Amino acid sequence: MQKVKRLPVIEKIIAEGNITSQEVLLKKLTGKGIACTQATLSRDLKQLGAGRISDGRGGYIYSIPESGKNPAPIKGKQQLLPVILDIVNARGLLIIKTLPGNANSTAYYIDSASRYEIAGTIAGDDTILVIPRDGISISQIHTCLEVIIPGLHGKIRKK
Repeated sequence: MQKVKRLPVIEKIIAEGNITSQEVLLKKLTGKGIACTQATLSRDLKQLGAGRISDGRGGYIYSIPESGKNPAPIKGKQQLLPVILDIVNARGLLIIKTLPGNANSTAYYIDSASRYEIAGTIAGDDTILVIPRDGISISQIHTCLEVIIPGLHGKIRKK
């Protein structure tokens, strides 16, 4: 299975349950019809920024940081919601419209989330071009943005 399809499944499995080892995670992946080697899984976990944290009972479970590997120095994702005005799909790319003067900081926050779906962003004064990696659909980019900025699409739809 392609990495771009496998990574969101791994992320979801880790978020849903107490994954104590890569062996447990491999079994859950196999149960979902996804075959991969332990070495591939290990690389995928590294790319996701996954690590083991205490489960509070003397053991460890896998966890993925909510804001990615290199979180931006913005206190709270909610601060971004008021400056985002619209999201437009454009031939496999995504355009985010912001209030004037807010595109750069918003793009920086998106880039700092280090999500594998997004190759990068280009920002002007009030517009951000979001460029997906090869093989990533617009739907996957929307899902990714919702992970980075929870409530984003709900805010846009309420306009």
